[in-house]
Amino acid sequence: MVVRTIYITEYDVSRLEDLLELAKEFNYRDRDDLKKLEEELSVAKVVDSKDIPPNIVTMNSKFRLRDLNADKEMVLTLVFPKDANIEKGKISVVSPIGTATLGYSVGDTIEWNIRSAAKKFKIEEILYQPEAAGDFHL
Repeated sequence: MVVRTIYITEYDVSRLEDLLELAKEFNYRDRDDLKKLEEELSVAKVVDSKDIPPNIVTMNSKFRLRDLNADKEMVLTLVFPKDANIEKGKISVVSPIGTATLGYSVGDTIEWNIRSAAKKFKIEEILYQPEAAGDFHL
């Protein structure tokens, strides 16, 4: 698997670190989803919101994702846990797919274990990225 650079905005990192700090109060070390998010943040390249490339999945981005195993396409929006609603395509950043896509770009293929099964996804298109639209505080 090719190692890719994960890009995250300073604003998103700040809010995600706050989320992890809050979770620590509730012994989150037992939650693999939060551990995975923490690992992703530790290797990410942090950039100013105005400098994030427009083809990167950031928080509140809406994007087309292809499940390469099932050859199924999904339109998803990456959100914070409190805003998640799978029926509306809003996936939490701490869900396996949410953590897997955060910071990756159009064209990237991501391999991730979901429910003990290796899955491959490809980010097909960014339909909306807050930073590219000038919405720097979503």
